Amino acid sequence: MDITLLAINWPSVGLKVAQLLLSLSILVILHEFGHYITAKWFKCRVEKFYLFFDPWFSIFKKKIGDTVYGIGWLPLGGYVKISGMVDESMDKESLKLPPQSWEFRSKPAWQRLIIMLGGVTVNILLAFVIYAGILMTWGEKKIPASSLKYGITFNDSLFNDLGFKNGDKVLAVDGKPVVEYTDILKKVLVVNKDVTVERDGKETILNMPVDLIGKLVEKKKLAEGPLISPRIPVIISVLDDSSVAYKAGLRKGDMILGIDTIQTKFYDEFTAFIKKQKKGDTISLTVKRNDEMLNITTVLINGGKIGFNPPGSHEEYDSLGIYKYEVKKYGFFAAFPAGVKRAGKELQFYIDQFKKILSPSTGAYKGVGGFKAMGSVFSGTQWDWEHFWTITAFFSIVLAFMNLLPIPALDGGHVLFTLGEMITGRKPNEKFLEYAQIFGMIILLALMLYANGNDWFGWGKGK
Repeated sequence: MDITLLAINWPSVGLKVAQLLLSLSILVILHEFGHYITAKWFKCRVEKFYLFFDPWFSIFKKKIGDTVYGIGWLPLGGYVKISGMVDESMDKESLKLPPQSWEFRSKPAWQRLIIMLGGVTVNILLAFVIYAGILMTWGEKKIPASSLKYGITFNDSLFNDLGFKNGDKVLAVDGKPVVEYTDILKKVLVVNKDVTVERDGKETILNMPVDLIGKLVEKKKLAEGPLISPRIPVIISVLDDSSVAYKAGLRKGDMILGIDTIQTKFYDEFTAFIKKQKKGDTISLTVKRNDEMLNITTVLINGGKIGFNPPGSHEEYDSLGIYKYEVKKYGFFAAFPAGVKRAGKELQFYIDQFKKILSPSTGAYKGVGGFKAMGSVFSGTQWDWEHFWTITAFFSIVLAFMNLLPIPALDGGHVLFTLGEMITGRKPNEKFLEYAQIFGMIILLALMLYANGNDWFGWGKGK
């Protein structure tokens, strides 16, 4: 028996898979609905409307009017089959017959262009609506970068190799100021030249390597938790009355400043020391309680822990003055322009990443992932609707962007050929479109194989 399988947290995996399938189902159905509704608008006959692909058989199908609606068994996307269109169905026989009035190929170029852009348009609008809904329901949550009293903790040794130190405050990336904490890592990942940090009250410029993303991808699986986090003092927030720590004299609100004469004021210092110890070791803690300094002796319990938890929410850290946590809820009319702005910001971040992927010297291609990578971004501990909709909105933006790429078999390929026809006045030969479709499908299958192979086998990482 494979021992590795026994170590997998199957409930967590199941929760992530369920969220991924629901998210993709929403995106695929609405994307295809964009093609469907515009095709019907221009009196095209839609033969099939499918969620997921259905080679050989379908999980469900029902014919209503001219259209068969169904669910396939292969969750790699979905499709609408429009009569008279060269698409993934590769229905060559119908194209040998004379064009009919209800067929896609008989429609003017401007109508075919709108049909092709229907899916992308719906995905963009969907992102706007989801972000607006998030802003109305949960609000816009921000941690101003300037409010990080103790700077940042870098949770991967690679950052130390690049010159970062725990406690640094990131001021700018490529000369552009960083306003929000959540933007720090995003901007550092797509940095072109340098990062400006404040260290001990002085500004320092750190030059970044071209292949920063590639280096991070290589080491990411060795890192635990987020790559960066706000640097926080060791403050006791949750402490059970029956715990060893409580019996030793520790209390809620205590701040641990040191262990055995070694300064461990911050969690990065504290955990680094504790990890070197073992269960049953006796340690002496330097503790600050209000304005009083205490020395408390206790023993380590299972996992080399003392037996308390730090503050568990942003609101607590805000109240302690460690950083500011701002929540702004939007009304109905204000939420939509704010949602558009947020979608534009996320799109720009994705485009910046995409540029890095296209440049082999950055090593960003090593981080290209498939369904496993997509599923990993969902919560595995509980169904968090705010997080689910945030990820779904971002996926919707990615789906729109990727579909606009000028690759045959994608919407962008069809759009490119149609625009060429509108400019030159000459319609592409249907045989050419067939070959282009096949070529595009081969490219997409190769990319899908690479991305999912990267997930499981680290092909791009050279492992």
